[in-house]
Amino acid sequence: MKKKRARFYVHLSGLTVALILIATAVAVTGCIAFHMRVYSRALIRDAKVNSEQTVNQTALSVSNYLDSLKSKIDNMRAVMSECESAEEFAQKMSVFCKLENDIYSVMVYDTDGNLLLSASDGLELKENIFRDLSFDKALFESASDYAVSKPHVQVLFENKYPWVVTIGSAADSELFGKSVYLAMDFRFYEIAKYIDNVGVGRHGYCYVADRYGNIVYHPQQQLIYAGLKDENAKQVSELPDGVHSENNIIYTLKTTSDGLWRVVGVNYTDELAVERRTQVLNAVLIAVICCAAVSAVTLFLFSRLVNAPVKSLVSAMRKFEKSAKYFEYNGDKTNVAEFKELYESFSHMSLRIKQLVERVKRDQTALRKTELKALQAQINPHFLYNTLDSIQWTCENGDTENAVKMVGALARLFRISISRGREFITIKEEMEHARSYLVIQSFRYSNQFSYSFDVDSNLESYLCNKITVQPLIENAIYHGIDRTVDEGEIKIAVKQAPDCEDDILITVSDNGVGMTEEQCKKVLQKEKSDSSGIGVKNVNDRLEIYFGRKYGISIESELDVGTVVTVRIPKITKEPESDA
Repeated sequence: MKKKRARFYVHLSGLTVALILIATAVAVTGCIAFHMRVYSRALIRDAKVNSEQTVNQTALSVSNYLDSLKSKIDNMRAVMSECESAEEFAQKMSVFCKLENDIYSVMVYDTDGNLLLSASDGLELKENIFRDLSFDKALFESASDYAVSKPHVQVLFENKYPWVVTIGSAADSELFGKSVYLAMDFRFYEIAKYIDNVGVGRHGYCYVADRYGNIVYHPQQQLIYAGLKDENAKQVSELPDGVHSENNIIYTLKTTSDGLWRVVGVNYTDELAVERRTQVLNAVLIAVICCAAVSAVTLFLFSRLVNAPVKSLVSAMRKFEKSAKYFEYNGDKTNVAEFKELYESFSHMSLRIKQLVERVKRDQTALRKTELKALQAQINPHFLYNTLDSIQWTCENGDTENAVKMVGALARLFRISISRGREFITIKEEMEHARSYLVIQSFRYSNQFSYSFDVDSNLESYLCNKITVQPLIENAIYHGIDRTVDEGEIKIAVKQAPDCEDDILITVSDNGVGMTEEQCKKVLQKEKSDSSGIGVKNVNDRLEIYFGRKYGISIESELDVGTVVTVRIPKITKEPESDA
């Protein structure tokens, strides 16, 4: 039996588990014991005291606010007694609404709820009011002095629907000759200024509700109305004044001095830990020192045995990712068995990948060039047959002149298509190839369309991919001009790109039937088996292969108007290498 060779490596799994268990046991045990015995009770107790103080102060401020509203009602009652006409009183009511930001409108009702007079800051009263939500007869009659309504939407004025609360009081008016109710709709500007800035703990807040649990004002009111927050105000309203704890939440309630409203404070006990740092500083300091000592030893061992080798391996991988061609890796020295195996595996893998990448690159380059040359050499047999038939038909009709033109055009077409095996030809030669194709097609289609060229002579000497324009013209004829009943028109233009002096734009436009946006996308997605020979997709693929994704074909089209196909190429005078 072969004796197993002893190994002197430190195994990463055992080392990692041991260090993590020791550090975790010390830290978790100390933190749990400290938190359970000291933190919880002290923090909750202090939180309740702070919440009660904050809510009591807030309730006092809200009471003062209600008192101020009552004073404003009293002032308006005094003004009403001094006025000699309803018009004078209405004018003073309007001035009052302008001066008091929190007062939305002032109304005078008779005892049956009929609106006798109203005023606001320049708003227009509705002619027909379906229901006046600001008047609650039962509430007004039951109130001994002042009545305060539930929050509601005010609907008295055109195109305005604010959220308001109504405060009203009965008054004997000589101006109207009977008992009336003087009421004010107020918004929440003054309450909001105070309530929004009240903090109960770190993330707690206060809100105002009536004695029935209806929310009067809430700092997150919009979220509640939208259904994105649930406050449970009805359940909380059943609690007496004081401090109550439920499900990690501290509720503090205080009724205002007149008993109309209640201030509710909400505080979250799970967010209170940071509020008592000074009280536990000494204990935390001891725990930190112990944890720091354990962490220092742990980090030293981890850094030497794990972190350093990992960083070295990651750095090598990044270098390999950036430049695999020139990358060489022999591995670092380590006593950890797993890392030694990783180093050796990565070294072997990087070498193998480099070999495979070079092989694939060579194979793809050769295959792509072969495919391109084969596609460029294609001549649609149907086009050739139809052209020869047209020449034969022309000769049989005795039109030898046009037959000669068609044969000449076909010869030039073949000559430029072959081009002695060249991939790139001058723009001048490409335009000659396009003219020859258009000459043949104009005879075949019996002058169904006209064509024109607008070529910048300064650009004719630059090179472009062979057979770039002809497939675009072919697509315009077969899918645009051939389907329209009107005389077609094809325009070919070669111009300097307006956005880049180093680029050239070749456009082929027609006045055919046009295409939808979806059809334009499909044109560039057709496979190489396109029935029209070298398709538009192939032209676009060739341009991207040689020049990059910046260059290629773009299509703009409108139904029953026409199509414009634009080819963007760079200015080159020397044939480039394809980026396979």
